[in-house]
Amino acid sequence: KMGNAESNAYQNHLSRFLPEEQSDIDGLFDTLSGSSGSAGAKNAKAAKKTCSLLFLSLQAHTREPLPEPMTARLYNGMKSIDLPGKSAGLSEQIAKEQFVIFMSNLLKGNADEKISIIMRMIAKTGGPLKGKQIQEFTEDLITSVVHVLSYRKELKGWSLENTRDSSSGVKALASELLSELKLPDGTKPVGSQLLETIFDQSVIEDWVYRVPQISVFLSVVIRQGLHVLHSLPDQTNDILNLVPHCKGIKGRGVVSLFDIPAIIYINSHLPAEMQHKWQLLFSSRLHGESFSQLCAHIVNKGPCLVIMRDLDGFLFGGFASHSWEVKPQFQGDNRCFLFSVFPTLAVYTYTGYNDHYMYLNHGQQTMPNGLGMGGQHGYFGLWIDSDYGKGHSKAKPRCTTYNSPQLSAKEDFTLDAMEVWAVGDAPESAGRKGKKSILDVDPQAQALLEMAGKSRQSEGLREPVEEDEDGD
Repeated sequence: KMGNAESNAYQNHLSRFLPEEQSDIDGLFDTLSGSSGSAGAKNAKAAKKTCSLLFLSLQAHTREPLPEPMTARLYNGMKSIDLPGKSAGLSEQIAKEQFVIFMSNLLKGNADEKISIIMRMIAKTGGPLKGKQIQEFTEDLITSVVHVLSYRKELKGWSLENTRDSSSGVKALASELLSELKLPDGTKPVGSQLLETIFDQSVIEDWVYRVPQISVFLSVVIRQGLHVLHSLPDQTNDILNLVPHCKGIKGRGVVSLFDIPAIIYINSHLPAEMQHKWQLLFSSRLHGESFSQLCAHIVNKGPCLVIMRDLDGFLFGGFASHSWEVKPQFQGDNRCFLFSVFPTLAVYTYTGYNDHYMYLNHGQQTMPNGLGMGGQHGYFGLWIDSDYGKGHSKAKPRCTTYNSPQLSAKEDFTLDAMEVWAVGDAPESAGRKGKKSILDVDPQAQALLEMAGKSRQSEGLREPVEEDEDGD
């Protein structure tokens, strides 16, 4: 008979799951331990069942969905759970209670419940950990999320083919998440110093608590990697909107300047109601290197993300919280931010110093013409001149509006490529698919253009009407 303490703890963990979730977890354990569900249910000691070959069957079960290092980390996490009356760690077997408690703590628990498992997932031995071990775990975790979402076809129209290579993005995102590791005295070690610093359990627990991505990523790896609880209704918005639906890139041969880890990270900083969808509005490779083309594609299209690459390969941009309008005044609000994607991944939010959030002007003689965010005229945190191709990021030492550093490799840079993505649902004013052009509405205007020999040009500039891409 099970000891009362043991049985109560097990029942408490089990009761966190809905009945259909419990049967999903039972089914997975039975699959991994090689016994049939019905026999398992009849077995009075079902919770006592062990799975001596669990690591091997876990490997087989996750061979394609998850990279092998992550499978080993999951196994170490399961094995680390101490059961009353058992000598910990000696057995290679995993009892059903361990399996259920592992699932319960990582998917439903708080930072305190997750931490001892995460410590053992980082290093088998547990105990104080070096920064380098935490870095390897974080990179493994992000790699596994990208891999499993791609494998399960859950990237919602993005793919490893239509985005930048993810390997540098994995390192950049891991480095950004690790920058939140704080020692008890409040200092944040960086660079090579971080890798050699020893962190104890309380510091790592504080980090897991403050960096929600760690828990979200673990949840994705378990649900999608083990294919368990992945379709049940308690999915949090964190997971639902982890990756936004991608529109406007399909079949156009474009590789986005964003990589998957950067998309996940930047999307998490957008207002919640804008995280479900990104639509490509402008790409210098599709629409040409022209400031008037840029304006034509982004004005009155709702909130959007602007990303660019300079000739040195630095990637950076900004989030505009309002539709762009061509006017000689600053616009936007304090939800705007600037960001860097490469060589570092980071988001820079407003400081409250001024309201110079976003600026777009064209064809004026008295005011600067171009697209800018943050800072002031002549000293923008991010600026693209209307003489397309030239820009600057003047932020010595920091941009007043966003506290961002210089984003480009050189203060004055030459633009190599640029994209603009609308985020969330398009505003009513942006017009719906199939909305008629002024030329369709006004035959007189069309006739005048034809007389001037200009009828074909606007026809060629019309965007192709795209079919829905939800099924990608």
